[in-house]
Amino acid sequence: MTMISGVFICSICMKQLGTDSWSRMVKIEVAEQPCNKSLIPLSEVQFVHYPQPQNYSRKECMCTPVRFFAIISSQRSGSGWFETLLNSHINVSSNGEIFSNKERRNNISSIVKTMDKVYNLDWNSSASKNECTAAVGFKWMLNQGLVANHAGVVDYFNQRGVSTVFLMRRNLLRQMVSQLANNHDRYIKQLNGKHKAHVHTRDEANILARYKPRLNTTTLIWSLKQADDYTRDALENLKSVRHMTMYYEDLIQNRTKLVDVLDFLKVPRRKLVSRHVKIHTKPLSDQIENWDEVYNALNGTQFESFLTADYRI
Repeated sequence: MTMISGVFICSICMKQLGTDSWSRMVKIEVAEQPCNKSLIPLSEVQFVHYPQPQNYSRKECMCTPVRFFAIISSQRSGSGWFETLLNSHINVSSNGEIFSNKERRNNISSIVKTMDKVYNLDWNSSASKNECTAAVGFKWMLNQGLVANHAGVVDYFNQRGVSTVFLMRRNLLRQMVSQLANNHDRYIKQLNGKHKAHVHTRDEANILARYKPRLNTTTLIWSLKQADDYTRDALENLKSVRHMTMYYEDLIQNRTKLVDVLDFLKVPRRKLVSRHVKIHTKPLSDQIENWDEVYNALNGTQFESFLTADYRI
């Protein structure tokens, strides 16, 4: 009688639950199984994430840990070239200047909403690696709402375990020449009526390099000092986040520096490639129209080193 009663009660319970309910319970149980984090050092736990995108499933890679990063830079510092190098890595997705859109950087709320979408792997771009992503991030220029909202950004980066790469340029004079040349082409459009900030052939690079800007020597020192102070102050406000600092000149002269970046992001080492072709390869004396005036203006000042600190390509 006891056995019969037990079977009867079980059958009633199964009917009440129904097949669909039972399958839902099983699915929930499987979905909530945590990924094994035992192999991750305690000091690294806050930097390891397991995103669950809304638009697709990571499938067999769902327990592949993902690192969050941001490339902090300024215009004409080699960040475009640097980002293409990172994106040549099969496990890295860097999604470009997402905050070039003013609506996304209106306030800290819109900034956080945008970053959440990127770090949840729901941002759709040509750089997305989807399932196999092990490091996801974007490029952020200092003047794209970062300086104005630095306090909120620092809090977000520290809470979410975002690693930052500060990519700067030592020679601010070369950076100025590059910026002026880029602004010139923005209006002139020298390549078949199209403006290109970056090129992929030597012929295109030579065309853009023909332009030699004439610098205002009256305000030159003030402009360089202002650019230097702006960058220093910005990085000072961001120094409490996990970061590494890289310089464009170091990367140009020593590609092995890229290994340091891959180690910092905790992704496998591999050869990184880019189709970008450098535009300005000549000495500064061949790239500035009024070179003699510029030389005399900076010689003997704190920016004197910019005149001779060249690198060979």
